[in-house]
Amino acid sequence: ATVLPGVAIGEHAVLAAGSTATKDVPDNEVWAGNPAKFLMMRSEYEQKGGRSDG
Repeated sequence: ATVLPGVAIGEHAVLAAGSTATKDVPDNEVWAGNPAKFLMMRSEYEQKGGRSDG
């Protein structure tokens, strides 16, 4: 993933591989794409089988 200068990634947030964060990613949210966009909350991601060790 690429995080542009000045962009913050929140606590326990997920930014998918290959994504480009162009604005702040809030705590506990999952973002993906280029530019990255909100997909779901981290709790929903984990329920769907996403990794929880990052």
